[in-house]
Amino acid sequence: MALTDRLLDAWYKGHPALVLLRPLEALYRRIVDGKRARFVAGQGEIYTAPVPVIVVGNITVGGTGKTPLILWIIDYCRGRGLRVGVVSRGYGAKPPSLPWRVTSQQNADQAGDEPLLIVKRTGVPLMIDPDRSQAVRALLAEEPLDLILSDDGLQHYRLARDLELVLIDAARGLGNRHCLPAGPLREPVERLQSVDALLYNGASADRDDGYAFTLQPSALVNLLSGERQPVDYFPAGQALHAVAGIGNPQRFFNTLEGLHWRPVPHAFADHAVFSAQALAFTPALPLVMTEKDAVKCASFAASDWWYLAVEAVPSQAFVSWFDSQLTRLLP
Repeated sequence: MALTDRLLDAWYKGHPALVLLRPLEALYRRIVDGKRARFVAGQGEIYTAPVPVIVVGNITVGGTGKTPLILWIIDYCRGRGLRVGVVSRGYGAKPPSLPWRVTSQQNADQAGDEPLLIVKRTGVPLMIDPDRSQAVRALLAEEPLDLILSDDGLQHYRLARDLELVLIDAARGLGNRHCLPAGPLREPVERLQSVDALLYNGASADRDDGYAFTLQPSALVNLLSGERQPVDYFPAGQALHAVAGIGNPQRFFNTLEGLHWRPVPHAFADHAVFSAQALAFTPALPLVMTEKDAVKCASFAASDWWYLAVEAVPSQAFVSWFDSQLTRLLP
């Protein structure tokens, strides 16, 4: 088991050795608390965009479903006639220059897997740059927009924001509720008191402190041909290889089991780089992966490789609340 996997296991399941990391956690907390305090006090260089900025992020290490929710927000805002743009750090991307405009013809090495997925799915104007303020400026210089979504960036305080949406994995929660490196939190749990909304991925109902949303499988898509099939394309009991290079691979494997298939799980690190050799599993079975992984594998895909498309479905209470926020921000 890789070090990162062992740490994740300890953070969410507990391990007595984590107490040894408490002094480092205290140092980390002083740094992030100071960074937050300077932002709240209006100190330092903070860029305020001429259009509303909505941050979709989390305070935990690992996946919480940000990309599907961003796709839902893009679609919802477009339904209201809004021109939406997205900025992202572009984790793992190696573009020729920064900021970099992502197009659907690029590859994941250049654009990053999540930005490329978003652009391929929606065609939305999207700019990557670790300095999200610079990404926003560059995007607005190219496109007339009504609203900008920041993919992650909750802790990127140099970019002012009008709305903060924080996602939490309903099954894993906040782990041991300690900050890095003693726990999975990027910021102390008290940070959640200042955000605008919490959304619990996988929750069956709204909670007192936040809204529920689920990820519902919508189609199987063939990597080689682009063919789309319903999620009952494979019969119940079908054995298949399941590939997930996401923050919480088990959630994907559980989804496949919920479709009554028998996945052989192959968990990879988040944002993993794949090759045909790495995915040459035995015995020969159909292979199903996440859409995020598929954007990195299309160039060497076999004919029986598929990705499972999923759609975020937020609760009606969140939809109503979000609609009221758009009205407030864009009268």
